[in-house]
Amino acid sequence: MKHLLIGAVLAGLLLAASACSTSHQVEVKPVEVKPIHITIDVNVKVDRELDDFFSDIDDAGPAPAGESKTE
Repeated sequence: MKHLLIGAVLAGLLLAASACSTSHQVEVKPVEVKPIHITIDVNVKVDRELDDFFSDIDDAGPAPAGESKTE
């Protein structure tokens, strides 16, 4: 009787363990990476205004020796 009880308990544990274990299989497709093209428009308005602002200094030419352009 003791062997029958132990056998029944082991069979019950085996069935419970197999019922609780699950297995999942996930299919992963390859990821495709495509190049990205970015166009950046830069506003050069400030640079042109600075060139216009300092154009009088550029037009003055080189300063004579011993004198500076700033007054």
